Amino acid sequence: MNNACKFYINGEWVEPIGRQTLDVIDPATEQPFATIAMGSIADAEKAIAAARSAFASFSETSKPERLALLKRILAILKRRNDEIGDIISQEMGAPLGMARSQQAGIGLSHFAETIKAMNAFDFHYMQGTTRIVHEPIGVVGMITPWNWPINQIACKVAPALATGCTMVLKPSEIAPLNAILFAEILHEAGVPSGVFNLVNGDGPTIGTVLASHPDIDMVSFTGSTRAGISVAQAAAPTVKRVHQELGGKSPNIVLRSANLEAAVSAGVRRCIDNSGQSCNAPTRLLVPMERMDEAIAIAARTADAITIGAPSDLTTDIGPVVSQLQFDKIQGLIRKGIAEGAELVAGGPDRPAHLNAGYYVRPTVFARVTSDMTIAREEIFGPVLAILGYETECDAVAIANDTPYGLAAYIQGDPDEARALSHKLRTGIVRINSSAWDGAAPFGGYKQSGNGREYGKFGLHEFTEIKGVVGYADD
Repeated sequence: MNNACKFYINGEWVEPIGRQTLDVIDPATEQPFATIAMGSIADAEKAIAAARSAFASFSETSKPERLALLKRILAILKRRNDEIGDIISQEMGAPLGMARSQQAGIGLSHFAETIKAMNAFDFHYMQGTTRIVHEPIGVVGMITPWNWPINQIACKVAPALATGCTMVLKPSEIAPLNAILFAEILHEAGVPSGVFNLVNGDGPTIGTVLASHPDIDMVSFTGSTRAGISVAQAAAPTVKRVHQELGGKSPNIVLRSANLEAAVSAGVRRCIDNSGQSCNAPTRLLVPMERMDEAIAIAARTADAITIGAPSDLTTDIGPVVSQLQFDKIQGLIRKGIAEGAELVAGGPDRPAHLNAGYYVRPTVFARVTSDMTIAREEIFGPVLAILGYETECDAVAIANDTPYGLAAYIQGDPDEARALSHKLRTGIVRINSSAWDGAAPFGGYKQSGNGREYGKFGLHEFTEIKGVVGYADD
């Protein structure tokens, strides 16, 4: 990759000001396979200055001009989809087929949904004698994670471009190469110089500059709640808009009206998908107490049937987790679950016996978990499921809401019952009966899962300021 040791600033691939580099590790082999440049404060400030300079002209472009730009980007993303999927598979461990269809494919979906939403979006309209105007918020600092990298890049960059904002992106340094490919795509599509800028680096250096700099008007962050707090604290003195999509500990309530076999097996697979590295993964499975034994048997059987192996093997269901740090954290929490008395019914500590290298975690299921246990409260971010029992629906709602997080919730059972129950859950999104992903649905959380919403028209709103121009003649 020719541009791995460069940054994309003001429409050009430029040499970094500093000399620091970082190896990119293949989590399946634990070996480096690429090297990236790590940015300095001066690199970040250079990118911010480019974005600030470009804002004056890009903010004045017309809706048709920006729509045409988004469509050009979408066409190139389609052409390079498999290339993006392949690099995501290698840098963060997703199985190759899943990396191409879901990891890379979701980037296509966000641009397509943004185009659709933009077509229907009124950037200005009359309200009596007042003209309501949605204007671009300005220069946006974007800090994105490694677990669904193109997903989080695309769902920020697409609405920012659509609304006329300029931006500086700091992708995760753990899985940065897909972002470099993305920058190449935007350059090919003709994004004007300075509108999109990319600087690799770590959070304490580049992330802090983006959050605190007075020439950044908004910071959009996706990551852990702990890091999100740091971003908000750094941003507070400049009173910029802070948009955050943070952690989760999502409940999956299986109602008595549900098909237990289908609901539990689907819940296990959805929790363990992407090696459990999804902020909205349904990691707490709530089942009627009297059916706990049945649920345990189904969950254990489902987890044991999941194939864990090399991402390049097309028979693999889940690959490794992303890093040694993540592997060690998950192993510690699995051991904590055992020590606190949860019933281990599948998986467990240490990597699978057939794999002697790579950050592989066994699909693990704990049963008879209580809400005070660590594995029921902390976001594990690995293929680990906790099964909790409930007596009544009111009990299930209380357990589901007994968490500092509020990103997502899942309900399985009679649709009418599930819809009624959804209003009692303190989460940003509720998915009923294994419903398909909806790229136009608002995505974001309550409580310590963040603030603001992404996707579709909701993303467009996040990147605009609202102005009222009072005194137009009444028609």
